Amino acid sequence: MIDTDAFLAEAGALLGPRGLTRDDDLMRPWLTDWRGRFVGAAIAMASPASTREAAELVRLCARHGVPIVPQGGNSGMSGGATPDDSGTALLLSTRRLDTIRSLDASARQVVCEAGVILQTLHERADDNGLRFPLTLGGKGSATIGGLISTNAGGTQVLRHGSMRAQVLGIEAVLADGSIYAALDALRKDNRGFDLKQLLIGSEGTLGVVTAATLKLVPAIADRRVVWAGTRTLEAARDLLVLCEEIAGDALEGFEVLDQQTLDDVIDHLPGARPPLSGCHGWHALIELVADRGAAAELPSRTEALLGQAMARGLVEDATIAASETQAEAFWLLRDSISPAARARGPAVQHDISVAAERMPAFVAEAVPLMERTWPGTRAMAFGHLGDGNVHFHVIAPPGVDARRWLETDGKRISAQVYEFVTAWGGSISAEHGIGQLKRDEFARLGDPVAITMLQSVKRALDPRGILNPGKLVPLAPPEPRP
Repeated sequence: MIDTDAFLAEAGALLGPRGLTRDDDLMRPWLTDWRGRFVGAAIAMASPASTREAAELVRLCARHGVPIVPQGGNSGMSGGATPDDSGTALLLSTRRLDTIRSLDASARQVVCEAGVILQTLHERADDNGLRFPLTLGGKGSATIGGLISTNAGGTQVLRHGSMRAQVLGIEAVLADGSIYAALDALRKDNRGFDLKQLLIGSEGTLGVVTAATLKLVPAIADRRVVWAGTRTLEAARDLLVLCEEIAGDALEGFEVLDQQTLDDVIDHLPGARPPLSGCHGWHALIELVADRGAAAELPSRTEALLGQAMARGLVEDATIAASETQAEAFWLLRDSISPAARARGPAVQHDISVAAERMPAFVAEAVPLMERTWPGTRAMAFGHLGDGNVHFHVIAPPGVDARRWLETDGKRISAQVYEFVTAWGGSISAEHGIGQLKRDEFARLGDPVAITMLQSVKRALDPRGILNPGKLVPLAPPEPRP
């Protein structure tokens, strides 16, 4: 039994009035997830201002048995940073841990705290002639700690990898309040398990990330953004392979969407116009970049690439952005897919992956399967073709009651999508995490041996189960699959 009054008195003395609140108006925005699917309650919201304060707070929670739900910018897609509705958990916000501690331009490294906003990091790196090579639509609210905890991806994964590839060192508070301090960025370190990788993607279930050493890369000196129309997704996949062959490391991004999805975005965005004059089965948004040493060659490499693509019949039409304004307009079309789909009505969204070379065949089967099984729905796939990760949305039939549909047919549709992905040897979560949204499906469809390993690690590092309970790790031992 938690002695709430005693705990709050000690927490208040530790953090002060700015670091601990029970004010409903201040807490309410942070108790609902970004998508509005989960609404929770909390005993209070704590905002430690330093790693030391965070460690002492976690130690206090461990002593009183108070569950902790870590939260960054609250921009996650799977409900991983939202407490349950019992009101017994402490919401631990990392937003006051917002210091960029150091930036070493010669080493191309930055040490920043968990609450640093992604866009802020981009701006600091740019001021030093460098860049942090991970971006996404929520860069104005997503925090570094949240990106690490969910192993976020984004549109530059094709070249630079997900957050796992960007983290050189990490600092985190463990379940007993001890501090794992490993910010030194050793390129080679063979002292057993890579413990920082254990924390990356653990969604706050093994520790509270408080800081990290991140990798920076040279700033872009020039880029070419191409919009290409293809007949099929298979042709878009062949175009991607050609881009990898000809452009090599210059290939920064390769995104795909079908014609209907583009039409929806054009209708949704005021003043938007299609990049190409005709209609095409699929569209590819391609970004090629170069640093100062290779910038002079980029225009000719881009034109040579498109020339070969046309000659091979992979591209029906294409255009190269004539300015930065037009390049950003192309990317705005891509970034507006989800808002445009949301404007059409309720939908269930799935962040899935299969082997990249199998993605065209997967989409060709999955889209008609869903639309045939659930009459009146519309299925759509878009996103990061290069790494086998697409966002697969199924939009509800017109005129349905949104909440009722999501709770009934929507859940059954998601279960079918996840079963289909699993049958193809894919993953039900490519870059958004498991959270509470997919935990039960993970338990149902995941490899029992892998799940048992996850549970063993969780018990070893958090024996009392106070760190983000009910997220990511299935609670019960998995049943062996036949």
